Amino acid sequence: MAHKVFIDGDVGTTGLQIRERLERRDDISLVRIDPALRKDNAARLRAFAEAEVAILCLPDPAAKEIVALCESEGLPTRIIDASTAHRTHPDWSFGFPELAKGQRDTIRGSNRVTNPGCWSTCAIALIRPLVDAGLIDTAAQIAISGVSGYSGGGKSMIEEFEGGAVQGSFLYGTGQTHKHLPEIGLYSGLSRPPVFVPSVGQYAQGMAVAVELELDAKGIDHAEKALMAHYGGEHFVAVVPAEAHEPRVYPQMLNGTNRMELSVHGNRMTGAATLIAVLDNLGKGASGAAVQNLNLMLGVDEAAGL
Repeated sequence: MAHKVFIDGDVGTTGLQIRERLERRDDISLVRIDPALRKDNAARLRAFAEAEVAILCLPDPAAKEIVALCESEGLPTRIIDASTAHRTHPDWSFGFPELAKGQRDTIRGSNRVTNPGCWSTCAIALIRPLVDAGLIDTAAQIAISGVSGYSGGGKSMIEEFEGGAVQGSFLYGTGQTHKHLPEIGLYSGLSRPPVFVPSVGQYAQGMAVAVELELDAKGIDHAEKALMAHYGGEHFVAVVPAEAHEPRVYPQMLNGTNRMELSVHGNRMTGAATLIAVLDNLGKGASGAAVQNLNLMLGVDEAAGL
């Protein structure tokens, strides 16, 4: 029997991609409601009650509201939230299976899973293994930068770029209040918030993130070995030689996949290091990650539909 899944908010960028991935599968039956009723809470709650797992692709306030309604109704539906609303909530499991040993089991057994952000997936993937290995002090002030396609900004930013309101690329988040910063700090194991300045490029999809570090003379090699030890055998995260992302890092190279590539670069004479992560901000950074988490929660092949 097919697993019943409801996507609440399947008209947005992430929701549409999740729906497309799940519609191709024989083991998934999507619970649907009349599009005219997509904001009708009674109709939505009936869909939640019918579904085994619901995936929220909503703005933060709407995600919090529907979760509260489900809980007040006593619905047993398991939930994956793709918004920022619950990413640091202690009662929600962080949906990055490769985070640490045992994280997959945590996700499998959880009724509440929060999907990571695209920026935070990259940053945490690079920083956490080095914190665990003692190569980054938890009190270190880490600098993070990167570039994403404009699809990462959702429907409004897509309309800005494709409608001609925005020309060229831009930096943002310079006031250090980016919504991904709390989860980056928490799940990277850092005690100080990193300094994070992202940018948006004039292209639709794809992301590259850089973490800048000062290491000792052998630190670059040690960092690469620590990442390889952490992600060895992983299906969706690979540590690749620096040459794979030199002399230019192309953020679109993994578009259409649920893969993330990590590499370690730098000057071995000075110890100045740059850690690089590349992924599809709508794949492993959003819809692909949600489907991967769904697979774990349903107890099916983790790579199904990916």
